[in-house]
Amino acid sequence: MATTPVRTTPGTPAETVEEGFRRLAAAWHRDTDYLSSMEDAASHPAYQEIIRLGPEVVPLLLRDLEANHTHWFAALKAITGAWPAPASAAGNIPKMAEAWLRWAKDNGYQW
Repeated sequence: MATTPVRTTPGTPAETVEEGFRRLAAAWHRDTDYLSSMEDAASHPAYQEIIRLGPEVVPLLLRDLEANHTHWFAALKAITGAWPAPASAAGNIPKMAEAWLRWAKDNGYQW
């Protein structure tokens, strides 16, 4: 998958975007899975760092969204500038995921 280094510490190998995403997603899940507020979860430092990974992380977000319906909607919006989910789908995670995945396919994303 992605091979661009995202984290380096002197004397350690560079971390790829995928490795960084997995590390950050695990921290985010560990710290926020119990929260009822997605706004609070999306403001978590690990979630914000995932957003800072930029466009290269979008396929990883889409893959996880498709497989697990993980709530990456705010991250996808922040990175892509899009919001394809209709207002009628608000709060319906499967319908929101479906809208994002359809949008991604229509816009040439592969995951």
